[in-house]
Amino acid sequence: MNVNNTLASLSDVAFGSAFVIYFIGLVLAIVYYSKSRTIIDITRELEMVKTGELVSVGGGSTEAPEAHEESALRASLEEKEASREKFANMTQLIIWLGVIVHLVAAVSRGLSVSRFPFGNLYEYVLVISLFCMAVAAGFLQRKDLRIMWTWILVPILALMFFGGTKLYADSAPVVPALKSMWLPIHVTTVATGASIGLISGVASLLYILRMFQPVGKEKGPLGAIAKPLPTAKALDTIAYRTAIVTVPVLGLGIVLGAIWAESAWGRFWGWDPKETVSFITWILYAAYLHARATAGWRDSRAAWINILAMGMMVFNLFFINMVVSGLHSYAGLN
Repeated sequence: MNVNNTLASLSDVAFGSAFVIYFIGLVLAIVYYSKSRTIIDITRELEMVKTGELVSVGGGSTEAPEAHEESALRASLEEKEASREKFANMTQLIIWLGVIVHLVAAVSRGLSVSRFPFGNLYEYVLVISLFCMAVAAGFLQRKDLRIMWTWILVPILALMFFGGTKLYADSAPVVPALKSMWLPIHVTTVATGASIGLISGVASLLYILRMFQPVGKEKGPLGAIAKPLPTAKALDTIAYRTAIVTVPVLGLGIVLGAIWAESAWGRFWGWDPKETVSFITWILYAAYLHARATAGWRDSRAAWINILAMGMMVFNLFFINMVVSGLHSYAGLN
């Protein structure tokens, strides 16, 4: 099979461009995050003025000190909110641009060798990071959730940087074992479930942070970080709803993999390292849903299970693929 070097080069350039665009989006998201924290501080100060807990002692005003202070705070609040909204809109716009360029990278990579881009670990990182960003871009359209972009972009950029530097492999035909119609079906399903699971895990991680730093009672450096976040209830809801999708999709991916294994290796299941850790990951996500639905576990204990499931998924992606030898050793590295 010949490789179209023009499309392969286009894919590489698009991948790098998507990384740069997402990084710009991260900078904008951090500014938005900082402005949100400032607005919260002004809003709380305004509430204190209204209740008489805070009185400005400046002189020379014919107005009551409380009224003068309230008027100044309201003017500052309106200015900060307008500025924050601009950065929120710019962040959303740059993220969607990044998703489009990222999609070009994945499609051109596949077209360069006339196959789906799932032949090695670099291509899997390329696709799963695309799925994560596409899901997040759709999910975080709500204005009250856009504050999470900083927390989503950091792991995605880290994943893309590692994939593009340490895992990169030239566009080439797949190994014979992967020449199957089940490749795109199985890997697409697993990648979709994993990308949604990553968002669920991040939401649970932020939920834990918010539980230790309740709204209005934030203290110290962690409190300053947690201040702009949604409420613990909102974060828990995001984690739970995305996990509801993760469990059946990831489970379907495992079942499809078993069907492929039967046609390729003559057995549905053989406790290969990849199969085993994938099954454990699915069990952990299912355990999270069960714990979350159990009255006595509707607290941080259930969230820790979800975080453990996300950690197991990352462990499966890197350690199992790159270190452990098995029938799924198609990373392009070993």
